[in-house]
Amino acid sequence: MTHFLLIRHGETEWNRAQRIQGQRESELSPAGLAQVAALAAHLSNVAADALVSSDLGRTMRTAAPLGRRLGLAVEASSALRERAFGVFEGLTTDQIKHSFPAAYASWKARDPDFVIPGGESLVGLRMRVKAALESIAGRGQKQVIVVTHGGVLDAAYRIAEGIDDRAPRAWVLANAGINRIEIDAGRWRLGAWGEVAHLAGAVDDPV
Repeated sequence: MTHFLLIRHGETEWNRAQRIQGQRESELSPAGLAQVAALAAHLSNVAADALVSSDLGRTMRTAAPLGRRLGLAVEASSALRERAFGVFEGLTTDQIKHSFPAAYASWKARDPDFVIPGGESLVGLRMRVKAALESIAGRGQKQVIVVTHGGVLDAAYRIAEGIDDRAPRAWVLANAGINRIEIDAGRWRLGAWGEVAHLAGAVDDPV
């Protein structure tokens, strides 16, 4: 059985501006940098066998201080990237609604098979996340820290709880929050989710 600590990257400038990031890059905001420092301090004594991160800049910058604290090299993985949002990337929700009304409607309806132009579907994201985490679990390590993105965390939660992609989300995806999942021979189990107490001293609003 592998116990995963799944962590979303620190807040970015595009998070603050409410722009869709997808697989494009955005720098960590000052609040995000504070979150990353608090996260690294909080987990500095965790017994982890590996530290794996999405290969995008915001996740690698979140993982790097943690790797230094734990003495672990950061393993970069493209399979742990955020959902590819194609033509939506870099835009606000209002801009998407105005420029791509039909695609916007399918996106907001959470149509699992809808492929964002130039991007990927929820089904594609779920399959990618499932394969990536089960591949890591297959290495036989007891505890692994994974630094990734909100969409990946959402997919992992749904897989563990058996929740359909169409269902509205009722769980948090906090920047620099800690989320726990166990995978044992392909069986997923949800642990504590949305831990943010370690961020209380870093920013006014850790979410």
